[in-house]
Amino acid sequence: MIGADGEQLGVMPTKDAMRLAEEAGVDLVKIAPTAKPPVCKIVDYGKFKYEQARKDKEAKKKQKIVEIKEIRLSPNIDTNDLNTKVNAARKFISKGDRVKVTLRFRGREMAHMNTSKHILDDFAEALSDIAVMDKAPKVEGRSMTMFLAEKR
Repeated sequence: MIGADGEQLGVMPTKDAMRLAEEAGVDLVKIAPTAKPPVCKIVDYGKFKYEQARKDKEAKKKQKIVEIKEIRLSPNIDTNDLNTKVNAARKFISKGDRVKVTLRFRGREMAHMNTSKHILDDFAEALSDIAVMDKAPKVEGRSMTMFLAEKR
């Protein structure tokens, strides 16, 4: 039990706590209902809800949503095209986003999937100074994907 001005009142029965809250003219609010025993506070409920909303809003402002940006490659990509894609991924990673690199296979390219893995390895190597491989290259249907994330 916590009093209206923040002092500890100790463990007490619910009836006594309710009586103290009524005498003060405010509400009895469970602060930590899962604790053993539950922690209650004598406080105006409207004011308590307002403070909670303000704290939640402040916490929401500080959190950063990490987006996943996708970069698609093909098995017969040229080095300059690959460098362009690497620069795009570098920009995304520097902003704090994760990058999903997808190597798409079409038609006969499906027969040579295992020989195209080096493209994803080269891509990860080019970004090794700022990024780390989050998930290793994995074949899913007609594509091979890997995830890159910013180094901590």
